[in-house]
Amino acid sequence: MYQPRDQFQALKKYGIEIGTTTLSVERAVDIVRRQWPLIASIVAASIALVVIYLLVSTPMYTANARILMDTRQTQVLDKETAINSNLIDTGFVDSQVEIIGSEDLIQSIVRRLRLTEDREFNGSDPGMLAIIIGKALTLFGSDGPPSKERIERAAVEAVQRNLKVERVLTTYVLSLNFRSKNAEKAAQIANAIADAYIVGALEAKYQSTKRAGEWLQQRSAELREQATASDRAVQTFKTENNIVGTSRGLMTEQQLSDVNTQLIQARAATAEARARLDRIEAISDKDLAQPTVTDALNNSVITRLRAQFLDLAGQYADWSARYGKTHQASINLNNRMEELRKAIADEVRRIADAYRSDYAIAKSREASLEENMKGLVTQAGNTGQAQVRLRDLESAADTYRNLYNNFLEKLQHATQNQSFPISEARIISTAVKPDKKSSPKTLLALVGGLVGGLCFGFGAAFSKELLSDVLRSPGDVEDELGVKCLGVLPDLRSQKPVAKKARSLLPIDGSAAKDKDDSLTHYVVDHPFSRYAETLRNIKVSIDVARLTRDVRVIGIVSSLPKEGKTTIAANFGHLIALTGHRTLLIDGDLHTRSLTRELAPNAKTGLLEALRDPQSLGQHIKRSKETGLDFLPSFVVARMVNSADVMASKAMADMLAMVRDNYDYIIIDLAPVMPVTDAKAASHLLDAMVYVIEWGRTTRSALQESLASSEAIQKKLLGAVLNRANPKMLKRIEAYKGSHYNSYYVEGA
Repeated sequence: MYQPRDQFQALKKYGIEIGTTTLSVERAVDIVRRQWPLIASIVAASIALVVIYLLVSTPMYTANARILMDTRQTQVLDKETAINSNLIDTGFVDSQVEIIGSEDLIQSIVRRLRLTEDREFNGSDPGMLAIIIGKALTLFGSDGPPSKERIERAAVEAVQRNLKVERVLTTYVLSLNFRSKNAEKAAQIANAIADAYIVGALEAKYQSTKRAGEWLQQRSAELREQATASDRAVQTFKTENNIVGTSRGLMTEQQLSDVNTQLIQARAATAEARARLDRIEAISDKDLAQPTVTDALNNSVITRLRAQFLDLAGQYADWSARYGKTHQASINLNNRMEELRKAIADEVRRIADAYRSDYAIAKSREASLEENMKGLVTQAGNTGQAQVRLRDLESAADTYRNLYNNFLEKLQHATQNQSFPISEARIISTAVKPDKKSSPKTLLALVGGLVGGLCFGFGAAFSKELLSDVLRSPGDVEDELGVKCLGVLPDLRSQKPVAKKARSLLPIDGSAAKDKDDSLTHYVVDHPFSRYAETLRNIKVSIDVARLTRDVRVIGIVSSLPKEGKTTIAANFGHLIALTGHRTLLIDGDLHTRSLTRELAPNAKTGLLEALRDPQSLGQHIKRSKETGLDFLPSFVVARMVNSADVMASKAMADMLAMVRDNYDYIIIDLAPVMPVTDAKAASHLLDAMVYVIEWGRTTRSALQESLASSEAIQKKLLGAVLNRANPKMLKRIEAYKGSHYNSYYVEGA
């Protein structure tokens, strides 16, 4: 049962925002229900294409051989390489992949196996697509029959297309796969390519070593001659410049070093002699009997004389104190002390003369060594340029000798490797005849076709729905309008025609009149237990529920655009309510097209306009259905009115509606569409409620939004909306989740 909007709480939906649309799980399921025929057809087409491909494609067989890159085999003769090259560079392995697929190697296989005579590789047995392309190319000219070189080139390209070489993960193993229409041929060619690669590697190594050996031999001879010439130039230069070498270097350098050492020692001795002389001269003027003087000289004679002097000085001091200085004994002691002073002074002078002599000798020796040093320096300066040149010659000689030794060692190594039959690769897995085809893979192709078909099918379905701006479900209506969707009405135009029976529309005064009848406007009368009738009953129940809280008598039936089926709904809704015994008045309020009048009372000559001019004559213009008891007020207009909106919103219209409220339980007005004209907007204040008709799958969201945004009064009076003219077949798919017994109550078609 419908609930008013103030009581109806919509559940919060979670989904992905796509533009202005929210793709929720519920909507996705609805899309799948509506569009499952499209999805199924795309999946079926995809699987059909896969089956056709499997039927027309030629089975291919793949043989696999594996090659290991192992440099440890080549390290048997090269210990240094074994130490420094434990790992293979990744770029080296990738380079071997390119070598295996190279044109020269494949060309050798083509020639050895004579693949130019094989129909699979020479182009004489192309596929259907290749034949079509070839025929199309012949229309633009041809170069004539293919040459032998062209056929061989085509065979090489065919082998390269069917060959796949790749590195196995991060290992040093190369996987070689070859595809062919013949299983035995695939294994044969795969093994031939692997063998050709191994032989080619050995041949390349042999040729490279041979060329390197020849070049090393020639270069070694040149270096030997250059080294010999350099040694000869060094010896000649030494002889010409009188350069003699010793174990400690050149002779002149050794002499210069020795003289320099002696000169340093002589200068030190001269300085020491000069210091002693200066000291002795400094103390000559002092009292030589003082302890500081005698101790400084450190002479045994002076020390002994000083000791005697001290003894006498002690006796002299004692006697002078006892007998006086004039006593003869004191005088004798004083005289002896003076003699000792003179003796000490004489000894000091003798020492000073000795020091002076030592200083003169040291100075003379120093001068001699300096003179000798100057001579050696002059001689060394004369041979300096020669030594610079000699060092250049010796450096060049050493360089040539080292180069010669290195090249001679490499020559010996290359000569040994030239005859050493070991390559850096070996076959670890030989290709065998495959026992089953590798392509096309039937199961994988079918699964891929199914998955691809589902992806394209779902993509097409969702694109069709999301890119479409129309409404197809009650949820779309509720999200767009914010009011409850009162139901979905099936399209009556797709129903089989039923036998018509004459129906009378009688004026209230009882005079008989026959009018043209249409089965669509009386569908609920002929099919009271149909889904269409039950949906209209739901609209009536929603109105009755609203009447519990407010007075709802005047109901307007409105739509956004013409031809959305609101007139048919208004007529059937009026008949349905009238059949329940309620007094019902149906008014044709569309003064522009008067569609309802043409359907129910095509011969009417008076109607709404005349009733507005004279409300007392209303009963004369009303037509009554003899079968349902529905009262119908038609509209008769000679020419199209320019003030129809003013008429619908006039005080006369308000007075007439106020008058009929007392006589009828339900007053239904078929209003003009909202977007083309303003009649519905103008008359909205006279209505108690409005039911909005939306054509299923045709009315766009943009049109609906524009219609409602143009009138706030319509939004306030809007009781609910109804989707009209829904595709019955698609409606069944959409509502399949409701169970197989959902439509069991609808026993009369739509």
